[in-house]
Amino acid sequence: MGLLDRRPGYYRVKITLTIFAFFAGWALFVIAGNSWTALAVAPLVGMMFTQLGFIDHDAGHNQVFGTRRRNRMLGLTMGNALIGLSFGWWVPKHNAHHAHPNEMGRDPDIGEGVALAWSDAPGNGRGPLASWLARWQAPLFFPLMLLRSGGMHVLGIKRLVRRRDHASAVEASLIMLHAALYLTVVLWVLSPLKALAFIAVQQAVFSLYLGISFAPNHKGMPIIESATATGFARRQVVTARNIRGGRFTTFMLGGLNYQIEHHLFPSMPRPNLRRVQGLVRDFCVATDLGYREESFVESFRQIVHHLSLATLEQPPAAVLTDYCDLTGKTGGLNAM
Repeated sequence: MGLLDRRPGYYRVKITLTIFAFFAGWALFVIAGNSWTALAVAPLVGMMFTQLGFIDHDAGHNQVFGTRRRNRMLGLTMGNALIGLSFGWWVPKHNAHHAHPNEMGRDPDIGEGVALAWSDAPGNGRGPLASWLARWQAPLFFPLMLLRSGGMHVLGIKRLVRRRDHASAVEASLIMLHAALYLTVVLWVLSPLKALAFIAVQQAVFSLYLGISFAPNHKGMPIIESATATGFARRQVVTARNIRGGRFTTFMLGGLNYQIEHHLFPSMPRPNLRRVQGLVRDFCVATDLGYREESFVESFRQIVHHLSLATLEQPPAAVLTDYCDLTGKTGGLNAM
C-alpha cells in the first residue's frame, strides 16, 4: 500500500508551519515587552517547544527523509538548536525503549523518572527518598510532570560530557547556542524577576505537554519480565495503548495516539499511521493479541489507578491482575 514510503510534501508543510508558529510566539513575546503580559505568551512558546519535539521524534525514527544523515541534521536542528535537548542522547534511549517496551531492566523509560512504577523495581534502591516517592507516586504523578524537561536536559548534558567525541562537541555547541540565544532574548525583553517567571512557566508547559503526550502510551500497561520470551508483534501490541480521537487529537499528540501502529512500524511517516490502523486492528483481533484504545481522560484514570495499586507495594503480577479486572479487558495480560 506504500504506507512505509516517505511523505516529503507533508513534512515540508508541517516543518515550515511549526517553525513559523515557533518564531511567531517569540515575536509576540517581544511585542508584549517588559510587562507581566509576556507571561501569557509563555504557554504558547512551551507548546511550540513540544510540537518541535514531535518533529524531532519523527526524525529520530527516520520518518522524514530517506537518509539517516538528513534525519540527523533535522533532529539536531529541532532538538539541540531550537529546544535545547540532546538528539544524540534521546535517539539510542528511545530506540532501546522500542526494542524492549515495558521490559524490566531493559526499557530505559521504566524507573528513569522521578515517579517509579514500583517501589521495589530493580536498581531503584530503598532509600528514604525512593520510598517516599513510591508511596506518593499517584498524587505526585501530574506535579512531577512539570520537571520532565529539566530531567531530560540534565541527562542529555551528562551523556555529552561523558562521551567527549566530535559528535558530542557539535551537539554541545548547538545546545550552548540555544541557551545563549534563549537567555539573551528573555533577559533583553524582561526584567530579571519577570524573566525568571517566564522561564518557569514556559518550561513547565513544555514539560507538562510532553508528559501528557507520552504517558498514555505505555504507563499502566502490562510489564514484561526481563526473562520472558515474547515475539516482536506480541511485545509491541500488549504493552501499548492507543488514544481515541480524530485529526485534532493526532495534531495535539504528534501522532503518538497511534502508539500500537507506531511501535509495529516505527519508521512509518506520521500521516500514514491513521491509514494503517484498520489493518493493524484486524490483525490484532485475528491473532488474539488484543488492541487497547481508550479516550484521553480514561487513559489517565487507568494510569493513576495503576500507580495507586503500586503504592500498596503489590508484586507486578498482582497489579496486572487487578488492572485487568478493573478494566474488564484481559486480552493483553493473557497474551503475555
